[in-house]
Amino acid sequence: MVKEKIKTIEKQPSKTKEELVKESKRIEESTLHSAKGHFVAASLWSYFHLSIGIPIVVMSAIAGLSILSQFDKNKIIAGILTLVVAGLSALTTFLNPNGRSNSHLNCGNSYDALNNKVRIFRTIDCYREKSEDILTEKLKFFSEQKDKLNSTSPGIPWIAYKLAKRGIEKGEADFNVDKVIPA
Repeated sequence: MVKEKIKTIEKQPSKTKEELVKESKRIEESTLHSAKGHFVAASLWSYFHLSIGIPIVVMSAIAGLSILSQFDKNKIIAGILTLVVAGLSALTTFLNPNGRSNSHLNCGNSYDALNNKVRIFRTIDCYREKSEDILTEKLKFFSEQKDKLNSTSPGIPWIAYKLAKRGIEKGEADFNVDKVIPA
């Protein structure tokens, strides 16, 4: 009896490799949600920064012009605008929306980079002829990177998480190459 040689294409992945693939999919899903959440948070904070900053500039200009006027009514308007500008400026300083936007953008990029590495690991490295020990160590390294990102990243606001999740469910994070086109 002659044993048939199994071709590479026909090889069934081992139980360990199956589990490595499943765990890498978990990391991919987690990093995708985190990246998208941080990108949405960055966008929200950027919008907030502009929606507060522009009125501050406009009201400051109006208040400055009103103070130069001779009419008492304009001086009252100038006083009110000055108080509003001071309040909005304090709020902007306290919340630092531009800094928060940049922080979320950087975190989103870091999660996205890790997501790309894990996807390549899952779709290519796990099916190459590599030792399961090497693959396991590589997956543990990715998991540690995710844990580090989780511990150093700012929290994603609830609304940003909900918007990100909705976008992912609508396919905003899908690649065209991965979409199945019906025949």
